[in-house]
Amino acid sequence: DSMLAECITLGLFLAGLGLCIFTGIQILYALLFGLFCFSVYCLWKGYSVRETCAMLWEGISQVQNILIIFAFIGCLTAVWRICGTIPYILYHAVGLINPKYFVLCTFLLCSAMSFLTGTSFGTASTMGVICMLISNAAGLSPLLTGGAILSGSFFGDRCSPMSSSAQLICSLTRTDIYLNMKLMCRSSAVPLALTCLLYVVLASGSGAPVDKGLTDLFRANFSLHWSSMLPAVLILVLALLHVDVKYAMAASITAGAAVSLIIQGTSPLVLLRCLLNGYEAEAGTRLAQLLNGGGIRSMVKVGVIVLISASYSGIFSHTCLLSGIKHAHLRSARRFTPFGTVLLTSVLSCAVSCNQSLAAILTCQMCGGLYPQKEKLALALEDTAILIAALIPWGIAGTVPVAAIGAPMECMFFACYLYLVPVWNLLSALYHDRTRTERTASISSS
Repeated sequence: DSMLAECITLGLFLAGLGLCIFTGIQILYALLFGLFCFSVYCLWKGYSVRETCAMLWEGISQVQNILIIFAFIGCLTAVWRICGTIPYILYHAVGLINPKYFVLCTFLLCSAMSFLTGTSFGTASTMGVICMLISNAAGLSPLLTGGAILSGSFFGDRCSPMSSSAQLICSLTRTDIYLNMKLMCRSSAVPLALTCLLYVVLASGSGAPVDKGLTDLFRANFSLHWSSMLPAVLILVLALLHVDVKYAMAASITAGAAVSLIIQGTSPLVLLRCLLNGYEAEAGTRLAQLLNGGGIRSMVKVGVIVLISASYSGIFSHTCLLSGIKHAHLRSARRFTPFGTVLLTSVLSCAVSCNQSLAAILTCQMCGGLYPQKEKLALALEDTAILIAALIPWGIAGTVPVAAIGAPMECMFFACYLYLVPVWNLLSALYHDRTRTERTASISSS
């Protein structure tokens, strides 16, 4: 009966998600439906209403720090617009755009930024926003550029020593971050090269000449003073000094607000409205098409998704809701190799949890016994759960960067690096497993 209840509960949740995806209904409704299903399951298992609510609150309490970062991201993307940081960069970069290689450069720039800062959200909300605005100005495909930004943002999220995700994996597997980095560099070398090649090929036939009149547009609406670059320089320097991302963002926002008030002549009321609602140029103008967006308001929907999905984690940790799945995936290791099982488990974990950290924890719990060496388990988790989470359309990891850069959700299909790393390592695992089997059979026959 218990196994049947677990299957029905998860089946209803996944059916709700599928219905929303295929009909275009907001994912929020599916997540609320899942919250209802999981709560009913807890009550059926004999937990009281108070105990069920305590489980939900336990999960929510774990994401308070993420919600603060969301608010900072909203303010940062707004203040960089109104203080002239983004217009300043666009003004000097717009004439250097080569449509054939811009998507590749976007991927490499975001990869470098994410490696330095260790945050996919921070990279998307700074370098990603700039690259997307330049792409829009050049008439390039927002799908390709958005995919390149998403790929680059999670390059460092996977392997940077400053990445909270990488540190989480080290904590779960009790491994050393720098040894993990060496292994990750090896496992991603071929996918990285293929990603670069793909972005050159895919973007070679697209793009349009950049409108040089954009420089006049920026000059007419902003004071392009060198101090406009202070917010960007400040957050980069603080990242290099390993300052906590919240403090780095807060410092950049403060500097941007000061530049906006002093250099751009913005009134305090307009600045406050911008931080809350985002930058708003006159409706229907070219400036509005290029720069409008950002603000805390733009992150509210994502924040609600986080709260609902995070509430699941308490139920998962206190009940046996996923126990049947765990045993089934462990049995599949013989057929699909340990890495294939980790990959399959991570896809399911990311889809159900909607949260990168929770997915990594669940996958590690289910697959911890597949690898005798803890470093190989850590590598498998980095190559699957950490990257797959960004490809779930209703998950936090992917929706936050996409919302920050203002790209269509379909850009996830062009996040080549996030696909190629797990696929390449799955093919490698299958090859080595087949070679090992043939060698064993040869020895046995002789």
